[in-house]
Amino acid sequence: MKTICLYFQVHQPMRLKRYRFFNIGNDHYYYDDYLNESIMHKVANKCYLPANKLLLQLIKEYGTNFKVTFSISGIAMDQFRLYAPEVLDSFKKLAETGCVEFLAETYSHSLVAFKNDEEFRKQVELHTDRIKEFLNVEPKVFRGTELIYSDEIGAKVFDMGFPIVVTEGAKHIMGWKSSNFLYCNAINPKQKVLLRNYELSDDLAFRFSNQSWAEYPLTAEKYVGWISEALENGETANLFLDYETFGEHQSKESGIFDFLKHFPKEVLKKTSFKFATPSEIAEKLQPVSAVSVPHPISWADEERDLTAWLGNDLQEDAFNKLYSLTERIQKCEDKKILIDWKYLQSSDHFYYMSTKVFSDGEVHSYFNPFDSPYDAYINYMNILSDFIIRLNSAVPENQKDQELATLAAIIFDKNKQIEKYEAEILKLKKGPLKTTSSKATKKTVTTKPPSKTVAKKAPAKAKTSKTVQPKTATKKKTTAKKAAATKKAKTK
Repeated sequence: MKTICLYFQVHQPMRLKRYRFFNIGNDHYYYDDYLNESIMHKVANKCYLPANKLLLQLIKEYGTNFKVTFSISGIAMDQFRLYAPEVLDSFKKLAETGCVEFLAETYSHSLVAFKNDEEFRKQVELHTDRIKEFLNVEPKVFRGTELIYSDEIGAKVFDMGFPIVVTEGAKHIMGWKSSNFLYCNAINPKQKVLLRNYELSDDLAFRFSNQSWAEYPLTAEKYVGWISEALENGETANLFLDYETFGEHQSKESGIFDFLKHFPKEVLKKTSFKFATPSEIAEKLQPVSAVSVPHPISWADEERDLTAWLGNDLQEDAFNKLYSLTERIQKCEDKKILIDWKYLQSSDHFYYMSTKVFSDGEVHSYFNPFDSPYDAYINYMNILSDFIIRLNSAVPENQKDQELATLAAIIFDKNKQIEKYEAEILKLKKGPLKTTSSKATKKTVTTKPPSKTVAKKAPAKAKTSKTVQPKTATKKKTTAKKAAATKKAKTK
């Protein structure tokens, strides 16, 4: 039996407000509530609510012949509960059908797996508990933040009780192998590994509305034909997309909802393929071999590695200072501090500090709410400085950590100096330009990257964030590296 598995990532970062050094010690609330709420309402109305409604209709029409899979971060669920409880209710209705599987991941959509095993386990357990609480289902399959995976991470989550993991079918780890089979972990062969078919996934996610694409328009009939070609020598096609593809990245006017509506009909009418969840695929198929991933991979940018989040000195510094607090956090019982600890670990904060250039750089700039990577770094480190002060003051006087107090003072002083230098650079650059345009000023401030370059995921308006491999001659598809789907407002 050959199968198709549709996966959707749902994640909305908790966006931080502008927080300068003079806020440190005076303002302990770090989040831009207005921005978070307005974005959530916009995406809910464009994507989550209409897409969930359509999926529910399709399940009612086709029954168990149509199935989908979701990975919803804990931070996204928190924001649903705060700003859009109707979205959470719509996911509950999907869960009740029995035709939808929900995956486990880190609660904070974080990179904690690379820093602390105990904290990693806590986040996965907390996420699993939230899925049970909100949706009344228990996750059996794991997927790392942004599909991050390595042999070692896979072995860790197997020990947590997840015998199945989903990750990227990155070309540099696959070689001549196909992502359209089930594999196993190279360290622990008992763990089964499902791989995303990035070419077919990106055809839909990033090229769907690109009118300059040779295959435009992409119809359900044509797409099913491509899947049939891919499965001539394969067993399963794993199609993994950002859920915001529907209505947000690809507008309703592009025909993306009509595509989704007709897709299951074309599959069930013209092929013998079955829609399945990852648990069902792993139960029915046997691994063809081990897939070796000694170094972490992800679905981000051309490199498909961690450089989207940890590719320059800014990101490394912020990441290391955050997790230097882990031991102290484990002794803390202050609920507000522990909530902030969860939100400060979100990988998005480090993504905004990316200094990548060329097409990946445009992708990062598109999703960055800050004026520059340096602005994102300063903002985050100011918040972290205040957080350290609070953390140290949350314990009795005789247990206060002098090292933490010193670290907070160092960050405070460094950020004050960085802001001073940034203001001087801005003043110098504004002089010769002789312009009063704030937009022009922003562009000139951010044009010179630091000595190292960095990266993350997702696409800009007409760029792909993931590498696009060429189609075969039989598909007659273009290989444009900057292939494109017009995105009016992705909000990750």
